[in-house]
Amino acid sequence: MPPETVSKYAVRVGFRTDRGLVRPLNEDSLLVDDGIFAVCDGMGGHEAGEVASLMCARILGAGYREEPDVVTSQRLAEILDMADSEIRTAIGGSGGTTVSGLALIDDGAEGDGIQWCVFNVGDSRTYVMSEGKPLTQITRDHSQVQELVELGQLTQEQADVHPRRHVITRALGTGDTTEADMWLRPVTGGERYLVCSDGLSGEVHGETINEVLSVIPDPQTAADRLIQLAIESGGRDNISVIVLDVESTSNPE
Repeated sequence: MPPETVSKYAVRVGFRTDRGLVRPLNEDSLLVDDGIFAVCDGMGGHEAGEVASLMCARILGAGYREEPDVVTSQRLAEILDMADSEIRTAIGGSGGTTVSGLALIDDGAEGDGIQWCVFNVGDSRTYVMSEGKPLTQITRDHSQVQELVELGQLTQEQADVHPRRHVITRALGTGDTTEADMWLRPVTGGERYLVCSDGLSGEVHGETINEVLSVIPDPQTAADRLIQLAIESGGRDNISVIVLDVESTSNPE
């Protein structure tokens, strides 16, 4: 994808989704648009998960594009609420979807201007890699095992292999809790973001993901390699990856 200039920065993106080796359908959907990037991991029988994730990506993208110059974090939360409501209406709670990603927003705070808003519902993840620093998870999984880790009842190593590690506690379109967690971050040149479904994070060790993102400069090549590694590790779930690079440009502020 060609660079999309954002003020004094440019964004380069690589992305891919794959059914994997076991699942009959790919119930993941990707949103890669001007200023907003997200992974939606659907769940539910009879293709309900596929419908839920696709609706989420479409509604989120359309809502963001309506007023691309004035989107705030509050408006982004409202669009996610809209997606939740429309998915429930369409499939009656028989399916749902995670969503994780980042969007350029402007909350109007003096001196802050355009920022990234990282958002998350469920156990898809958004990470960041700053220059000279390892890959760091920004989002918090909404899952049963994550709650046990935070209570001190499981170590992270135990959580990674726990039989209920894929049971989530929050999703759009189903369940009682759908509110998105959000984090605001400055737009900084030299940063690399990874957005992925648990088909990647559940198959490929974090150190391996970090190594790939450290040594492969092209975001599309990096995304393709991560998908390949997840498939080689078993490909037991659908796999979706977005790799996003923020690059400084010579454009004046």
